[in-house]
Amino acid sequence: MKIACIACGEPYPNSGAPYKCPNCGGLFDDLEPLTLSLKPSTLNRITLGEGNTPLLSAKVLGREVYFKCEYLNPSGSFKDRGTSTLISFLASRGVKEAIEDSSGNAGASFAAYAARAGIKARVYVPDSASGPKRKQIETYGAELIPIQGPRSKASEAVMQAAEAGMVYASHAYLPFNLPGYATCAYEIYGQLGRSPGAVILPAGQGGFLLGMARGFEALLLADKIQKLPMMIGVQASACAPLYALWKNGTMNDVVESPTIAEGVRNRWPVRAEAVVEMTRRSGGRFVAVDEAFILSGRDALARLGFYVEPTSALAWHALEESILTLPDPVVVVLTGSGLKYLS
Repeated sequence: MKIACIACGEPYPNSGAPYKCPNCGGLFDDLEPLTLSLKPSTLNRITLGEGNTPLLSAKVLGREVYFKCEYLNPSGSFKDRGTSTLISFLASRGVKEAIEDSSGNAGASFAAYAARAGIKARVYVPDSASGPKRKQIETYGAELIPIQGPRSKASEAVMQAAEAGMVYASHAYLPFNLPGYATCAYEIYGQLGRSPGAVILPAGQGGFLLGMARGFEALLLADKIQKLPMMIGVQASACAPLYALWKNGTMNDVVESPTIAEGVRNRWPVRAEAVVEMTRRSGGRFVAVDEAFILSGRDALARLGFYVEPTSALAWHALEESILTLPDPVVVVLTGSGLKYLS
């Protein structure tokens, strides 16, 4: 890995754990493509047994569709793949206390892996965050800081704490979770025995989509697959900045309206340009789903035996409207457990 600032090229420092470039305030990223020899492990690897989730098939509108059950990860969401590598990095740097902001799943995952690593955790969440997720965060021993207002207010609050000197273990700003997300692509390839034709998944910050796409890119560079699968990111129409950037070239007119798909309510995705560029490169696209279709999608998935939260259910409507045109095999990634959602 070659972690450096994408704005000025400053390498990531050899000590400490800054979330942004100390030189120019830019965003850190890995400037080299992932390779299959790159394992999602660092010094002091912290794990709770994440990954190796089932890939199950079901008939949908006459076609066989594969569902990747990421909600069966230890804390109940896909976030665990990236949190494992992120917390492992922080532990290798000797971090003893860290903060994070989240709509719920990232915070729960962070709290779980911080507890495993012996890191004192503080999590900022919007006060509208689902009750089970808030309870989960506190039960792991993290300090929960509810912030009034939309999701963006929690981000503003955590930034203030970071500027005051706290280590900000951001799943959005730091790039160390992305190789963890890439392992989902490797697993899908191994379980199918070939590349998927299309992958549908919810996208808020878009880090999971970006990390998975980089995993498929690593498979492509290693001649394991012949082309990238179409990456189809799904957002709630109530707050769809990645969809707007993909369709209109700007996020400026996006509003942060309430949505039951709380996990994708992110007004300004930090890696938006990289996420949209990678999606275009794959031949994929973004889909925005109206509120009226979200719970019906959750119920349709439940009738197939998959109990997921509304954020995960966004993928169902995208599947329904695209299924006749998608190349086989189609994989739908189910990101978070229905047990986390309280209506």
